[in-house]
Amino acid sequence: MNADSTVDLAGEPLLLDGALPEFGFSRLECVALAAAPPVAYEAARGLDLLTIHAPLLNAAVWARGLPERLRGRSMPTPPSLRVADLFDTAGEAWERQPWVALGENPGRELVFGAVGKPWRASIEWRRVEPEHFTSFDEAGWAKMAAAFVVHPYGNRRSLLTYEARTACTDPASAARFGRYWTLVSPGIGVVLRGALRAVSAAAEQVSRHP
Repeated sequence: MNADSTVDLAGEPLLLDGALPEFGFSRLECVALAAAPPVAYEAARGLDLLTIHAPLLNAAVWARGLPERLRGRSMPTPPSLRVADLFDTAGEAWERQPWVALGENPGRELVFGAVGKPWRASIEWRRVEPEHFTSFDEAGWAKMAAAFVVHPYGNRRSLLTYEARTACTDPASAARFGRYWTLVSPGIGVVLRGALRAVSAAAEQVSRHP
């Protein structure tokens, strides 16, 4: 192997595999970026999800303040939703929103997820705490998990992957989600790639101007 060859991380377990080991639907995108892994990781952590119009996250709908209901109350509309906020921010507003941190391997992987019915015109969310996410099996729902994973790529670059997985809790929900997925999967791919471009631009800017 030469000094700039890719590091092989095959076999290293992913937190995403622990959070959602079995799933029926998935999308994975990746990008190589001119930044060291620690820089790429911090850029992924700093990504504002509300700037990415994603059917998966329903971020655009949430940002516009449509009345999603959770525990009988409207969800607050935050000014931003950085990936880091899911891991670092406490308080009632964050306890009421549906997306939760599912695991972090500092410098390598960030995993977050939610439970909902995305096939509905106005998504119905179900708040499930992180410790119950993997085992949650109440019929009628889709469990959605996503992860950023940073891999060393040569000696000065990184490979960043963004994967979204969905597991449904019963056959009827799987059928409903399958019809929804047929329509939105191409758009979700566009959104994931857009998120990776945003992270790449931020990381490479830091690398150019440390």
